Amino acid sequence: MRLGVVIPQARPWHELAQDFAWAEEIGYDVAYVYDHLTHPTAAGGWLADGWSVLAAAATTTSRIELGTLVASATLHSPVALARLAATTDDVAGGRFVLGLGAGSPLCAAADRGESPTPGEMFGRLADVVEGLVAVFDGATDWQGATRSFGGLETTPFPPGARKPYLMLAAHGPRAMGLMVQHADGWNTYGGPSSSLFEPDDYWAAVEEQVGRMTRACDEAGRDPATLRRSLLLGYGTVRPTESAAAYVAAAGRAEALGFDELVVYGPSSPGERFASDPAVHVEALSRIRR
Repeated sequence: MRLGVVIPQARPWHELAQDFAWAEEIGYDVAYVYDHLTHPTAAGGWLADGWSVLAAAATTTSRIELGTLVASATLHSPVALARLAATTDDVAGGRFVLGLGAGSPLCAAADRGESPTPGEMFGRLADVVEGLVAVFDGATDWQGATRSFGGLETTPFPPGARKPYLMLAAHGPRAMGLMVQHADGWNTYGGPSSSLFEPDDYWAAVEEQVGRMTRACDEAGRDPATLRRSLLLGYGTVRPTESAAAYVAAAGRAEALGFDELVVYGPSSPGERFASDPAVHVEALSRIRR
């Protein structure tokens, strides 16, 4: 079981640097940041650019993987996102995880005053994913339904580099189909409205999503074992960082459902529902590793 932690970039860098060093020191496998222009959990506060934070964290850590949870298709086009991902991976020495999802309509409003529908957001996600894959595969021209590029004269990676690991956040059938076709890994937080479920109902919803993912793999002719499965916990009623025992229990339950990565929110996450005692993380990781 890989263990990951979200470190929201809601504090100045000199404080965030300590968070990344702590996460690496206590044994986390990967540390993630947001890719948002605005977010309810940081209302009235600071929210730094996640890509800049990851690049800085790459220079102050040596082992831990670093990623986006998730990069926003609402904010990026294929070529620009490919360049961001390849550069971050280069700075991190191959330790970057490109988590990618549809993003938030709040960011579309903040970025360009738009209010996209769920269908429009999926259409953009599909184009960003397929266009990104085209860039990584060396295409110089590509045409999608909402995004395209042409005359690309530069290489997708610096010399000797490989394409970053791609993990797609997917919940509905269309996104699942996109994910099993293109991604190395899958991430879920339980899906829309799952944050309102009581714990037993939440875990039932996650199990249903696992079944949906398996069916999507079957339909695409892909072996489900080739997908890494990542579960983000803590946004709803299941709060694994309330205690070490709760953390260990959640890890066991996630593993029983076939997940091989569990991600929680870090101690300094903004808001009472996300913050936690660092000692809980230390104890839980020690128990799980044993």
